Amino acid sequence: MLSVLDLAADPTRQRSAGEIAAAYNVSLNHLAKVLRDLNRARLVESVRGVGGGYRFCGNAKRTTLLDVIQIFEDVRGDAAADRDAEQVSVTEAALSLILKEIDDTVQATLQSITIDTAVKLMQKPPRQR
Repeated sequence: MLSVLDLAADPTRQRSAGEIAAAYNVSLNHLAKVLRDLNRARLVESVRGVGGGYRFCGNAKRTTLLDVIQIFEDVRGDAAADRDAEQVSVTEAALSLILKEIDDTVQATLQSITIDTAVKLMQKPPRQR
């Protein structure tokens, strides 16, 4: 998510994977895999050669935080629902319902926040956030 927001903050700017990794203290090897997946999802594009790097090319006003998360994770899972109903205790069933409600709320929130909105929030002075 950090790399998407960083690049979306200025879509005209290209940044190398090394610059992004250093800025957020993340593994360059891991970031390269993330950027590859973001490239396949057409949210970033890579520019080869001297002065190359990555830049945001997605639609910041239509792409949500949930869209980005779904590139890397399956957010639809419900472990208790996958198990045989006879093997799930009353406590597990109740906890599963609570966790599902939390997941639904989180997903709705992430689906409602676009990359553009997140970038605008980043650009506000800390006191106004």
